[in-house]
Amino acid sequence: MTNINIQNANKSYAKGSTFAVADLTLDIPTSEFLCLLGPSGCGKSTTLRMIAGLENLTSGQIKIGDQIVDATEEGIFVPPEKRNLGMVFQNYALWPHMTIEENIEFGLKIKKVPAAKRRDILDTVLTTLGIQKFKDRYPSEVSGGQQQRVALARMIAVSPDVILLDEPLSNLDAKLRLDMRAELKRIHNELGSTFIFVTHDQWEAMTLATTIAVMNEGKLQQVGTPEDIYDRPANRFVAEFVGTLPINIIEMESLGSNPVLQNWISANFARLQLDESSTGSVGIRPEAIELVADAKTVPDHIEPCQAKIMDLVPTGGSWIAELDINGTRIFALRSQVKGLAVGATVQLSIGLGDLRVFDTDGNRIPTT
Repeated sequence: MTNINIQNANKSYAKGSTFAVADLTLDIPTSEFLCLLGPSGCGKSTTLRMIAGLENLTSGQIKIGDQIVDATEEGIFVPPEKRNLGMVFQNYALWPHMTIEENIEFGLKIKKVPAAKRRDILDTVLTTLGIQKFKDRYPSEVSGGQQQRVALARMIAVSPDVILLDEPLSNLDAKLRLDMRAELKRIHNELGSTFIFVTHDQWEAMTLATTIAVMNEGKLQQVGTPEDIYDRPANRFVAEFVGTLPINIIEMESLGSNPVLQNWISANFARLQLDESSTGSVGIRPEAIELVADAKTVPDHIEPCQAKIMDLVPTGGSWIAELDINGTRIFALRSQVKGLAVGATVQLSIGLGDLRVFDTDGNRIPTT
């Protein structure tokens, strides 16, 4: 199995143009399931293509295992076919004139694997991915989810050290995406290969990855476990990008016009022994907000704040409560709304550990 090391990698497509990837340094351990996460145009697919050898570095170095595969200054470039990588694209890229079996076998024939061994490998991957009964069909004769399984099977068959996946689930419907996420996790656990998965879907990254690398505008923002990314965002961008319901952001400069909110924030800052003057904004996850009808039921160590319920929106398994704090709108996410009603006045509270505090440059200020 293989680790990947990227050092000070830069990629631009024209002299003097903005870097698509800027000064990227990233270490991906052996057998890691890493998700490159970020909005469109952030550089995640470009990074994947540089690892694959489909893009040349402008400067910097990429090392796969013990081998340097791209280093512009040293004049080193190992072509894609010699990097022992497997790649699955968003559009599957299956040969339409070949059967499912022939598509999977194609890479093995290119590698001149003996016929008997090819048969053993085919039987294994067809069974593993549950597509044995489709082996004689053509790609156009199976569903999108089945085509995705074929693309995975073709890639797995050649036993690559590193598996690269470029938004492979984006063309599937919701149920198939859920099924394929479970399938990918199972395959990763069984193979132990190094997986690098590109996605703009933060929920996909949170449920699949052992490690997430968040990118924005070509720059790496944070690397960490899903829990780190969600609970300890390195900066405001990460905090706002990750979360099914966006984090509530309160700008400190706006508090002067809202004394109720200002008093609540100041009381929480005093408990945390934080300096308000160095703070640019505060973030509160909607699911961290508790709502009660009576301030007397709020524990003594928690600071309550009065709010009015403007709306209650069901989402299936939970409810979104739109709240108004003296003119400032925030959202809470609750599993049930028993005893709550639109127009009612409630007390909201949060634990001190649920405050996400950012300086004027948007970097997180640790609160614990």
